[in-house]
Amino acid sequence: MQYFILFLSFFLFSSTSIQTYELTGTVVDENNNAVIAATIQIKGTEKGTVTDAQGHFQLEVEGTDTLVISYVGMITEVIPVNNRKQIKIVLQTDQSVLEDVVITGYQVQERALFSGSKGSLPSPSRVISISYEQRETYNNIEENGFIPVTKQPLSTFSVDVDRASYSNVRRKINNGYLPEKDAVRIEELINYFSYQYDEPVANADHPLKVNTEISQAPWNKDNLLMKVGLKARSIDMDNAKPSNIVFLIDVSGSMNSPQKLPLLKSSFKLLLNSLSEDDRVAIVVYASQSEIVLESTPATEKETIINALESLQAGGSTAGGEGIQLAYKTANDHFIEGGNNRILLATDGDFNVGIDTDDDLQRLVEKERESGIYISVLGFGMGNYRDDMAETIADKGNGNYAYIDNIIEAKKVLVNEFGGTFYTIAKDVKLQLEFNPKYVKEYRLIGYENRLLDEEDFTDDKKDAGEIGSGHTVTAMYEIVPSKGDLESTLRYQKQELNETALESEEIGFLKIRYKEPVEESNSILFSYKIPFTFTDIKDASKDFRFASSVASFGMLLRDSEHKGKANWVMTKQLAETSVGEDEEGYRTEFVRLVEAADLLQRNE
Repeated sequence: MQYFILFLSFFLFSSTSIQTYELTGTVVDENNNAVIAATIQIKGTEKGTVTDAQGHFQLEVEGTDTLVISYVGMITEVIPVNNRKQIKIVLQTDQSVLEDVVITGYQVQERALFSGSKGSLPSPSRVISISYEQRETYNNIEENGFIPVTKQPLSTFSVDVDRASYSNVRRKINNGYLPEKDAVRIEELINYFSYQYDEPVANADHPLKVNTEISQAPWNKDNLLMKVGLKARSIDMDNAKPSNIVFLIDVSGSMNSPQKLPLLKSSFKLLLNSLSEDDRVAIVVYASQSEIVLESTPATEKETIINALESLQAGGSTAGGEGIQLAYKTANDHFIEGGNNRILLATDGDFNVGIDTDDDLQRLVEKERESGIYISVLGFGMGNYRDDMAETIADKGNGNYAYIDNIIEAKKVLVNEFGGTFYTIAKDVKLQLEFNPKYVKEYRLIGYENRLLDEEDFTDDKKDAGEIGSGHTVTAMYEIVPSKGDLESTLRYQKQELNETALESEEIGFLKIRYKEPVEESNSILFSYKIPFTFTDIKDASKDFRFASSVASFGMLLRDSEHKGKANWVMTKQLAETSVGEDEEGYRTEFVRLVEAADLLQRNE
């Protein structure tokens, strides 16, 4: 009986000691200013969160947990919870990081870096405050305008499942400044979020299913807004094909900052937990030259892989082209027939030795992709960040592109969305939408400027297009000027009139989709979908529709679009707040805070 009581006491003590509870806290700098988007992670786990616009956070913890709190340019703190339910954390500015930025020659401007305040910076004789933005480069975006249906009834474009623009924009806003226009790719903002689209049934003829919805454009009530969504079939990850993965890691001197190489290492450690016993990992690095740090190794040998990652140090120039070539060779040497062969490039995109232009990189990657090896890109850091390079490599290498601004984003891309990131369901996916002049006078595709195709490209199987991964959703939005059904024609020699199909149809458009199976050689497969003109008032539209509309409005405001109409920050925030819906990971709730922060920043400009 005595032993039973001792055992019961021990059991009760153990049970209570491992109970979790909600810890609330605040992260501030040395001047007591809120630190926005600081990362709080439970040491030794994947659990974590980020601070909101007031520096607040909530996290489920155990009393014996230890927190790791980090933020770019500030000294990382490691703090035991010690059974506390509330905590205030003060992060100190890392002077060495600021000095490194000044030494590398970045220009200075009178703008605060941290939390909208100047914080503790080097002495005024050296610098006032620092802008990391001076050398960041982005592809130019010429915003889509309205197109008359009578002149061009077909809208043709490649799908885009990249989400890098959203997390990059978030990084900029959380660091206290609004992004430049070309950093804002609206389709990537919209596609950052997943939507509750119906998925193809198991025995469906095609791995993609179309979902559509039509309502008013919130920023222009005279116009319609149409959402076209695709949902890719999800694969059973327990029976997924084995992977041959090459980590291609930039270890040049430009990667020597807390939000680059250290965050990169932590991100890849998370990925290892998603790999199966049949998968293999190799590590190739490049700086002044490239080398193989780890030959292809079974993913089960995690300690070996982690030790190789931890041994990496940053220094030297950036021979990125040479690194890419060695990574392709390594992937080819261990190629798995019928498997998932992929290079995962982690870089700030700053190539300065050998191949260092978009055109040269494009030719290299286009040549190598014929081998059946995909290349995806994870972008890190700021200051010298080359978004244009990273986007080019992923687009032309049959891969996807994400920007990692904190460990929570790494978990989203490499753990939560592992299947979509690594397993392609359909490649070279193109959409062509023909609008019915009975209902549509003019249309405008929102975003996708860098993905537009010529009409003849749709049937050209040699023309590259985007890839869709397992379970991915793809969303495109059109703003439509409705038609009265009459065609205005000023042509001298031609008469324009609606044919019988248009007059009798209840379709607003006819969608055609081409895709290829994810194998080395394949011809495109065509299927089509009639889009019914089924109108729903905006107040009755789905939460997905209203939330996507809010994100589109957010993007137009950031770009100061000439088509933003009556969009404003209050309307955008209200639309998002009322359409958050189920938000298990908190991404939509975070977006609401981001809109609020952008509004405050614009007021202070």
